[in-house]
Amino acid sequence: MLNHLTEGPASAPPLLLGPSLGTSYALWDKVAPELSIGHRVIRWDLPGHGGSAAELIGPGATVGDLAGLVLSLADSLGVERFAYAGVSLGGAVGLHLAVHHPERVSSLAVLCSSAHFNGAKTWEERAATVRAEGLAKLADGADDRWFTPGFTVPRLVQDHRDADPGAYAACCDALAAFDLRDRLGEVSAPTLLIAGRQDPATPPAHLREIADAVPGATLTELPGTSHLAPAERPEAVLTALRAHFDGGARRGMAVRREVLGDAHVDRAQGRQSPFTARFQDFISRYAWGEIWTDETLSRRERSMITLTALVAHGHYEELAMHVRAARRNGLTPDEIGAVLLQTAVYCGVPAANSAFAAAQRVLAEEDGSAEEHGTTR
Repeated sequence: MLNHLTEGPASAPPLLLGPSLGTSYALWDKVAPELSIGHRVIRWDLPGHGGSAAELIGPGATVGDLAGLVLSLADSLGVERFAYAGVSLGGAVGLHLAVHHPERVSSLAVLCSSAHFNGAKTWEERAATVRAEGLAKLADGADDRWFTPGFTVPRLVQDHRDADPGAYAACCDALAAFDLRDRLGEVSAPTLLIAGRQDPATPPAHLREIADAVPGATLTELPGTSHLAPAERPEAVLTALRAHFDGGARRGMAVRREVLGDAHVDRAQGRQSPFTARFQDFISRYAWGEIWTDETLSRRERSMITLTALVAHGHYEELAMHVRAARRNGLTPDEIGAVLLQTAVYCGVPAANSAFAAAQRVLAEEDGSAEEHGTTR
């Protein structure tokens, strides 16, 4: 089985991250931890790279063989359908999966890659050289192939030196045989292409070719970026991937409306200004798009926790909003009362008294009654 690293909640949507030739899953070190906030991120190593056994691949290997190893890994982890992002050879694996196993790929991002890799000759020659001489000389030129001048990531260069020559050469065989240009129109998964404008290995034209052929695909070009974009421009890559896989704040906004109601959200949006816009986006993307969408807890449970936390900190205006949300999430007035009674024990009677007053006003409005009764004190 491919060596891999899993990060993020087990209940979160799965996202597989594929590496480029010569690197390990460390390629994603500056991006994966952030993606794992809202995804079950699974990074994997190519055969003979990082911690994956060289024997998983042999001479004459294909990208389809690598894709089969990725599917076996997903199966072993109980992952049926997943989002996928890959760099270079890892991106080619993603394209193969999207064409040949569309039922498995929910969304696709292809970074610094191609539907072909400039024909077979160059890769056949590189495979022969590596089989005869090893990887030391090739690794000496890694910075020039991978990064813009003056930039390097020593860990990745060392991964290149440490890779198994036979497995590396077999991956070259896979690149030599790879050409999906005539099948790109079959890709049905939402697809993002990311190109480094200074990438000598897979120039932006290669990504444009894919973007033009894949229905509905989008293309992002990163200036000042070479072949290993996640290592060189992690912030830009993270922003693009979040927007693609999460729809930015769109998913969070949908949940926010379901829980708080259209009227409340419309009022909040109507009050939005340039000063508060980033905060509103943060709330929709993080609180609603990542926390409230996690299915580990039900929305009823989340409402009870939220009510308690708001009482504890004395946020009674927001408490009223979340009493309404709790009703939308299925809590009865009696259950809300029981939650607030619990806070009297652990947050204090004065806090619970104010909470009961705020909740009673909301429940009276819900019942169409303007009458406000006295609270416990």
